[in-house]
Amino acid sequence: MTTFALIPGADGRARYWHRVVPELTARGHRAVTMDLPEDPHAGLGAYAELVVGAVGSPPYPGGLVLVAQSLAGFFAPLVAELLPVDGIVLVNAMVPEPGETAGEWWDDTGQPAARRAFAVAQGRDPDAPFDLRTDFFHDVPEEITAEALAAPASGPSDALFADPWPLLSWPDVPTRFLQGREDRFFPLAFQRRVVRDRLGLAVEEIPGGHLPALSRPVELADRLCAPRTA
Repeated sequence: MTTFALIPGADGRARYWHRVVPELTARGHRAVTMDLPEDPHAGLGAYAELVVGAVGSPPYPGGLVLVAQSLAGFFAPLVAELLPVDGIVLVNAMVPEPGETAGEWWDDTGQPAARRAFAVAQGRDPDAPFDLRTDFFHDVPEEITAEALAAPASGPSDALFADPWPLLSWPDVPTRFLQGREDRFFPLAFQRRVVRDRLGLAVEEIPGGHLPALSRPVELADRLCAPRTA
């Protein structure tokens, strides 16, 4: 048994994980989810503290593993400095460097060019504006997509993107990185480079795009529960 803290990305809603939670529970694990702050002034520390509050105090049955989707890669490491964490699993995540803001990360890593190149490789328009259905929900079942897009708008604070990452290095915690092969927003080849350069890790490929908790919950739960693979 493991306690998984499932941290959503930029959308900030616990419901992102609603298809994964029963899969983990059926496998005998405990899953904790949380809605992230809607305060426009909330920075990285406030996001981390909210996760800490949702997880609660130890002990954690079977140990505590943080699962960080996308933008949560910026503040999950801060949680690991505040709680006795046994592991971090990054899912299609942003990996920060010391002093870097989430707003700077895009140009620092070359994400815009990587996204364009992947669009060209797939025969899509590289100059098309960002579109939720095209970039995020392209492999999510239509009924799940419709439900998600019908929900009230939610998103991260401006302060979060302006807050420099405060740690001097990545926490000394076993870390894995799961990356979708069909992620149109953070393409696989791009993430291989960023994760290798910043964490010294090889990504573990998983099927699907940027939102695997919605598109492939069974496969994602299987990988969360499995040992690391090359």
